[in-house]
Amino acid sequence: MRKIIIILLCIGVIFAQNNYPIVLIHGFMGWGEDEMGGYNYWGGREDYSQMLRDQGHTVFTVSVGPVSSNWERAIEVYTQLKGGQVDYGKAHSEIFNVIQKPKGKIFKELYPEWSAEHPVHLMGHSMGGQTARMLQYLLTQKISESEQTDNLEESELLGQSHLNWVRSITSISTPHNGTTLANVVSKTIPFVQYFVGLAGVVGTRFYDFDLEQWRFSRGKNESWAGYVKRMRTHDAWATKNISAWDLSIVGAQELNSFLLADPDVYYFSISTSTTEKSEDSPNHLPIEGTSLLTRSRSKILGSRVGYWANGETTDSTWFENDGIVNTISMAGPTTGTNGADPIVIYDESEFLISGQWYAIGPIQIDHWNVVGHLGDDITRNIAKNILTNHAIRLKELPPF
Repeated sequence: MRKIIIILLCIGVIFAQNNYPIVLIHGFMGWGEDEMGGYNYWGGREDYSQMLRDQGHTVFTVSVGPVSSNWERAIEVYTQLKGGQVDYGKAHSEIFNVIQKPKGKIFKELYPEWSAEHPVHLMGHSMGGQTARMLQYLLTQKISESEQTDNLEESELLGQSHLNWVRSITSISTPHNGTTLANVVSKTIPFVQYFVGLAGVVGTRFYDFDLEQWRFSRGKNESWAGYVKRMRTHDAWATKNISAWDLSIVGAQELNSFLLADPDVYYFSISTSTTEKSEDSPNHLPIEGTSLLTRSRSKILGSRVGYWANGETTDSTWFENDGIVNTISMAGPTTGTNGADPIVIYDESEFLISGQWYAIGPIQIDHWNVVGHLGDDITRNIAKNILTNHAIRLKELPPF
């Protein structure tokens, strides 16, 4: 009898596994597979998405607006998977004076089967983790055309609810509660400039800010420097419909007020850190081996306070960081007006339940090392092991 029970349990574990695709969502200032001359966001000179495919996983990578808001990025993820014309919504477009359906944003579907019968795992690095949470929110809501009417948006995403389309959400080095890195766009563009040089790309068509909805596009022969300068001074930065707002402490707090954990979704957060506490102060300093490009910013984050909407400041618990994001901000959302999402430390021996965050780390690796950049053989192996092990973890989740 005991043998029969053991066999049945084993069979149950086998059948509990799923083959749902993994969707990789890049972060702020990220890029797609057809940009940067083949230098991958996920893996650098290697291709981590293909690595996962070679291991038997179905993987899709999306290319969304590198500086756009999470609302617009989430809609772009949806449209790239399902195919068709991007539709940011009538209400959103009127509020922020953007083009509702940009002509250049029509996509061939990556995964037209996506539905409750064929759900996905969303995995986002940096801002991509926020984008994944926004997408889950939009999937489960019915959005009205305006506050003055009950008429629903006409788009398939915004005007309808789509339950059980997402089985899990994984965030990697995500600023769920914002980052104290002030002027984030100015601090991050040098990284992209470095990647451009590392990729060895030439010409002017290797990177696009994808802001057609803002009536902003790159000139045919416009230099990279000129393109960046125009983007930095664009009117979009003065609105809440831009990445800088969503990545700020106040902006993230606003997002956390409505991007709540869904009881039917499994949540994982992978935290990173490249600093340690100073011996003679509460400040954090970059550890040995931190890349030169990351070191200066990690030192700044290691002593800088951020500000909440009421004027209060963050404390020294925010000083640990990975060079771009404060480590304390990565475990999960804690600052919304409805309180923190449930967050527990991941324990592989425990039975997992949906609706709460499982925090993994912090892992001693920086913000760019974890996706294959700026590191050495050791950090690249760590990064690959993180993705490899987590993809297996996702496949072992019970299906809907």
